[in-house]
Amino acid sequence: MKLNEIAPTRGARKARKRVGRGPGSGHGKRCCRGNKGQKARNTVHPWFEGGQMPLQRRLPKRGFKNFMRVEYEVVNLRDISSRFGEGDEVNPESLAAKNLVARGTSRVKILANGELGFAVKVSAHAASAKAKESIEKAGGTLTLLK
Repeated sequence: MKLNEIAPTRGARKARKRVGRGPGSGHGKRCCRGNKGQKARNTVHPWFEGGQMPLQRRLPKRGFKNFMRVEYEVVNLRDISSRFGEGDEVNPESLAAKNLVARGTSRVKILANGELGFAVKVSAHAASAKAKESIEKAGGTLTLLK
């Protein structure tokens, strides 16, 4: 087999219908669209329902998406205590390295779910009050990033 000999199986490819190319083609004059009317003039869109109230206007509209919302990726204290050791530095980069947050995560928030039994240096964009209290009680520090 050679590269220049490769071809699709006979009958696998079908030529497109060329309309409006004269009476000899069999698809001339009215181009397979019948006589006159809206469909012959190519003006009806696929979601047109014949004058009936369209679906997108019949359905109720609810809620909105707040474009000012700040989304955080959440990390619990139990995750930090299971993946980090005493004196380790916990920041978005080290959390991403240990697969606790996605790489390139914009913001990280620390929550107080679980216990922290040793001191760590935590740098995050936000933290709950209980998480801050628990980190400081264990002898660690919490730094809030911009």
